Amino acid sequence: MHPDLLKEGLALVAPRQRTRRHFLVAASAAGLAGGFATAAQPVLAQAIQTDFSGIEGKEVVIDSHGTQLPAYMSRPDKSGDKPPVIIVVSEIFGVHEYIADVTRRLAKAGYMAIAPEFFTRAGDPTELGTVGEIMTQIVAKTPDQQVLSDIEAAIQWAAQHGGDTQRVGITGFCWGGRITWLACEKLTGIKAGVAWYGRLVGETSAEFPENPIDLAGSLKAPVLGLYGGQDTGIPTTTIAQMKAALTAAKTNQAALTSRFEIYPDAPHAFHADYRASYQEGPARDGWEKTLKWFAAQGV
Repeated sequence: MHPDLLKEGLALVAPRQRTRRHFLVAASAAGLAGGFATAAQPVLAQAIQTDFSGIEGKEVVIDSHGTQLPAYMSRPDKSGDKPPVIIVVSEIFGVHEYIADVTRRLAKAGYMAIAPEFFTRAGDPTELGTVGEIMTQIVAKTPDQQVLSDIEAAIQWAAQHGGDTQRVGITGFCWGGRITWLACEKLTGIKAGVAWYGRLVGETSAEFPENPIDLAGSLKAPVLGLYGGQDTGIPTTTIAQMKAALTAAKTNQAALTSRFEIYPDAPHAFHADYRASYQEGPARDGWEKTLKWFAAQGV
């Protein structure tokens, strides 16, 4: 999917040591003592670790049309509160500790944050040796419509477990950034999205029939796009194309409300604090803008 990821190859992929199941159990029980799923290796010392003070974080299982979908859920630890809901969509590496930590950061901000493992049916990215294998054996076998259906199931789960599904947002990273755009274009009931460097244009197929730019005119919820000016896999020319498509949708308020923040010196994955691509300034600024965006859109 992303040329930069393919070039990095084995540097970002796991030796076959631990499964995601092992990680999720460890993270739920031990919090900071758990560690990172191996697909996210190597983990740098800069990686943010959010504690469990005032929140709970745990593995849950979501029934999505008969499939038992693992997910990591964090929420404020306040009895009686009904928090708004954020769906968190991972990179191609699935739900590892970085994604779990993102849900905990959102819980600290007052949200019920749910990160479903969308790749469950296709397999475990942590058990593969290269990014190319993850793309062909996992991502290519995870169709857009299936993912969107899983998002709807996660929202239904939230409604059944104390979440306020009148206030739902979605955010995602890389692969998850593209999914964020698609969810805001195709699903009802989502009030806003934040897409971190999600692909906007590209080839299509039966399993991936449309790209975000193809659906800009039918956007149902406004999206904040956070992108790096030095992202060689998502050139700024494609962002300009998306901006033009949104502007052309003159009667679509969600499209006209959407906007982009481009960090001129930032590469792809600048928010991924466990990787060398991390840039603290843009990552922190993007996070602050994410929380303000959701608040402004009524999430």
